[in-house]
Amino acid sequence: MDRYPPIAEHGLIGDLQTAALVTSRGVVDWFAAPRFDSPSLFAALLDHDRGGYFLLGPDDPDASCKQLYYPDTALLVTRFMSPDGVGEVIDWMPPNTARTAADRHTLIRTARTVRGTVRFDLECRPRFDYGRATHTLELSGADATFRAPGVTAFLQSTFPLEHDGEDLRGSVTLQVGESAAAVLTVCGKDDAPPAPLTVDGVTGQLWDAVDFWQKWVRGSNYRGRWPDMVNRSAITLKLLTYAPTGAPVAAATMGLPEQVGGERNWDYRYTWVRDGSLSVRSLLDLGYVEEAAAFTRWLGDRLRESAGKPGEPLQIMYRVDGEPLLGEEVLGHLEGYRGSAPVRLGNAAADQLQLDIYGEALYALSAGHEVAAETGFRGWKVLSSTLDWLADSWDRPDEGIWETRGGRKDFTYSRIMCWSAFDRGLRLAAEFSRPADTDRWTQARDAILEQVMEHGWSEANRAYVQHYGGQDVLDASLLLMPRVGFVSPRDPSWLSTLDAMDRTLVSDSLVYRYDPAASPDGLRGSEGTFSLCTFLYVDALARAGRLRPARYTFEKMHTYANHVGLFAEEVGASGEQLGNFPQAFTHLSLITAACTLDEALDRQRAK
Repeated sequence: MDRYPPIAEHGLIGDLQTAALVTSRGVVDWFAAPRFDSPSLFAALLDHDRGGYFLLGPDDPDASCKQLYYPDTALLVTRFMSPDGVGEVIDWMPPNTARTAADRHTLIRTARTVRGTVRFDLECRPRFDYGRATHTLELSGADATFRAPGVTAFLQSTFPLEHDGEDLRGSVTLQVGESAAAVLTVCGKDDAPPAPLTVDGVTGQLWDAVDFWQKWVRGSNYRGRWPDMVNRSAITLKLLTYAPTGAPVAAATMGLPEQVGGERNWDYRYTWVRDGSLSVRSLLDLGYVEEAAAFTRWLGDRLRESAGKPGEPLQIMYRVDGEPLLGEEVLGHLEGYRGSAPVRLGNAAADQLQLDIYGEALYALSAGHEVAAETGFRGWKVLSSTLDWLADSWDRPDEGIWETRGGRKDFTYSRIMCWSAFDRGLRLAAEFSRPADTDRWTQARDAILEQVMEHGWSEANRAYVQHYGGQDVLDASLLLMPRVGFVSPRDPSWLSTLDAMDRTLVSDSLVYRYDPAASPDGLRGSEGTFSLCTFLYVDALARAGRLRPARYTFEKMHTYANHVGLFAEEVGASGEQLGNFPQAFTHLSLITAACTLDEALDRQRAK
């Protein structure tokens, strides 16, 4: 077993309340339950010796492996090929779309031989609470119970298991056409054990899960050139959304480094207002109104909770249930992925001021008539008061979209998204004939525009810049300027900004967020190109009519996806994926870029 397989060598499975990662060798090395942000059971991804894992794979270390998703589903197939035979492990979690949180979650693993004879080995070594809690094991034949403080995990198998200390191991040899199963159920400490396990019962659950996912994918209205990548990204966004509240998490993992051996190792298992807003906007572009409406309700709840209280109306992020406390601590007992310490639990950035989030929130809320109508009159009053607050607050330095820890600045992107918030608010007030201080909002919107044009523009570089006074610093977040309507996509000032970004931030079609050397962010080390920014670059190029480089960049970016079409946060200097995985930001921007590029290519063909 590879101590630390590449980040990209994983597939994602989940049940719409939590998720797990499975390596291409059949190892579950990340799983937290009962929610995305719960303590882990398996975290070998962050510490091979202390984190815990669940292996189900062939006993032949030389067997070649291939991993894929069953078409248009979240069922992961890992295929093992050796001279003696070909075996497969199928991993999935039964989808749970309930609006109530569940304490019980099930991870199902089935093994079968499709050619010859294959012996499968099983090892189950849970390490509860990020490896901080001890557990006991009770074993009776093929049924085992792990008990730790506050949590119980049942492992059922169709073949015998044996003790390995307080862990489990077992093996089964399958001839062609034979199957076996191992099912892990995680629940509260006093919950009853699951029903007896049968291969037929598991097979029925498998086809139920296939039907669920394929039906959901058929709800997409995408008919463009890249259906496989778009559908996979949509499924990934769905997997990263907490069904009881409709809140998407930024990624399934915590602590994965933006630079191996570096300190940029954050916990991304929370809901950023920005990421969530843009995620549901992308899903809405595909026709998934239900998901967009659910997030609208979640966001409205956060605004209503803060109504009348001092301070900002919104935090930048919350837990999936809306809990605002996300205190950050270091898990010093974990060595981190390939020694990338510290491993951080929680996220101190929750206390930052990032004024752009109001623009993204209004951008999502104004995306479609059905979503905007969700707010209702009382919701509108809360939204209106939020914009009134923003009218008094937009002209303040903040930490910006990238959550830098180098002090507050007058970030151009933050101002632009405040402009977008007022612009969308004025449109909603007019469309739905809602009462609002439209004069004040209009004055704020226009003042921002004039300020950005005066202070956010570098005449020397002929480009819009990252922050006021930073005349040599470019920032890829500004690629959203034409999308939100702040500038025309073919305005000369914007085209020259694109040219400047191409010279400074683009490396063989991949795009960096910014240059930390030119604009110190308070952290040591460097990072890779940011995959979100590469897809935003595609969107901006397509809008500017630069279709050949847009298509080249988009299709080349596909070559950096992993073997099952997933992206982490960044691409490193050697083409490796870095950062938390998979990242919602990347997949939502892929959808956005695909839709924009399809429309531009269709218009070109129609001429």
